[in-house]
Amino acid sequence: MFLFSKIVWLIAQPLSVAFLLAAIAALFGFLGWRRLSAFTALLDALLLFVILYTTAGTVALQALENRIAKPAGDPKEISCMIVLGGAFENEVTSVRGGVEFNQAADRFVEALRLALRYPQSRILVSGGDGSFSGTYEGEAAASQRFFAEFGIGRERMIEENRSRTTYENTINTAELLKADNLRDCLLITSAFHMPRSIALFEKAGIAVTPWPVDYRTNGRTVLRFDFTQPALNAQQTATALREWLGLFGYRLTGRIDRIP
Repeated sequence: MFLFSKIVWLIAQPLSVAFLLAAIAALFGFLGWRRLSAFTALLDALLLFVILYTTAGTVALQALENRIAKPAGDPKEISCMIVLGGAFENEVTSVRGGVEFNQAADRFVEALRLALRYPQSRILVSGGDGSFSGTYEGEAAASQRFFAEFGIGRERMIEENRSRTTYENTINTAELLKADNLRDCLLITSAFHMPRSIALFEKAGIAVTPWPVDYRTNGRTVLRFDFTQPALNAQQTATALREWLGLFGYRLTGRIDRIP
């Protein structure tokens, strides 16, 4: 299932679809099917225009981020927190060492803030190597170096370094929580990723408090043309589409019972 989902996304991501449409248009032209070629080329151009020059992707991502609100203030106490991986540049850190974050760095910045404020809390980092090759060190291993730099003792850390998907995050985390007798943890992940994550933890019977971070929209964007940042628009579209596909895919396969 892991490899299947990777292959599906490789094909289904917006720019891959645009490339396939361009290739099909060229093939139709080579075969002399001019009308089909023109129609496919027009469809491709329209798709690229929406991806690059509108806020459609941001609006779709915003809809995910707004589904589950972050609590208004910090809790009185925290016994444990679950940090879902996806924030480290594993390919880089596996070779160069150190700590290199991607755009989801807020997951670990917020976890660090809370860990320093609540020194009795345990920190469970869930995330292995989600690459095709499976040759990188994984999120949980890299996080040890990050937290150690700020004086967070290893005794507070719980590593879950086997999972490659959000579904595996949940299954493997459930086992560790039970083994350490931990309950009612904060769940820290990107806001757009929180609906799928919460649904999975609900399905597994694990009570958590959602703690969304890493917001990528301002929460007020409306659908409009945007010619100022095509690269960002394309990235937002890809992120949103991937997460929405994940939500509906998990619902159809019974991995979650509802879409929060």
